[in-house]
Amino acid sequence: MYTLPDSFTRVFSENQLSIGLLTPLEAYPDSPFPGLQDHQKMAKLAEQAGFSSIWIRDVPFYAPNFGDTGQMLDPFVYAGYLAASTEHITLGTAGIILPLKDPVVVAKQAVSTDYLSGGRFILGVSTGDRPAEYPAFGAEFDNRAERYRESIDIIKTLHTEHFPRFSSQHYGNLNGHLDMHPKPINHKVPMIAVGRSRQPIEWLAKNLDAWIWSVDDAAAIKDIVASLKINAGEQTPPAYGYATFFDLDPNPNAPYQRYYNIVRIGRNALLERLKRHREIGVNHIALNLKPSRRSAKEVIEEMGEYVLTELN
Repeated sequence: MYTLPDSFTRVFSENQLSIGLLTPLEAYPDSPFPGLQDHQKMAKLAEQAGFSSIWIRDVPFYAPNFGDTGQMLDPFVYAGYLAASTEHITLGTAGIILPLKDPVVVAKQAVSTDYLSGGRFILGVSTGDRPAEYPAFGAEFDNRAERYRESIDIIKTLHTEHFPRFSSQHYGNLNGHLDMHPKPINHKVPMIAVGRSRQPIEWLAKNLDAWIWSVDDAAAIKDIVASLKINAGEQTPPAYGYATFFDLDPNPNAPYQRYYNIVRIGRNALLERLKRHREIGVNHIALNLKPSRRSAKEVIEEMGEYVLTELN
């Protein structure tokens, strides 16, 4: 039976809750474009503070209606850069837009990043949330869900089988005469869904190692976790986590507040909220510091000193 590597269990472990950060590791509330200043230093700081992971977004274009470019850099190139800048923190994508990519290329990029990071890589995949990007790639928007599933099958096959054979509907074919090398360090690159990607929970429960969504409501989380367990059958169900825009209030006693998709909260209320979410089955939370009114450095240091140590 395949055992998930430390890079995965550091982030997603039963009855545990870990905290990660979404790139870029900076606050830029008034602009769609980050400065990318000191990002190597910030990655090291996040690792030292005790964050379990750094998640790298895939945003090919600036779409004004969305108002955010992510870290702007190619996610696999940036993951390689961060792999050389850190030692043990898990690196993941959140998530590669599969219907816009050739799955053979993604498989090669993922295994290369896995190799360069010493097996610290998680491949998070999505269908993206920006329809305007699809025409730029000459990709159909309406069949993105089925191409997403087919891409995942191809990537898994290339990573785990030698001289595989497959015939795909939307991509290429292999006849058993080619093999992809290197193979993943831990025999498999863990794969997670980022967003719903138009997939039924029944499929997510059986085909991926974890799921990061945006749902952070306690009642809904209980239903999601229960549904994943039921639909996984005899398999180990995917771990569940969520991502959110985050603004750590300088007042440690500030209560939980929500502004559309931004959580604003002081560290004391945050810690209580995190403990409640751990109890109902949340394994990981990825924080996006874009809307923070304080510098990322301040937030990372405060989280490391007062919050992360209390979760361990």
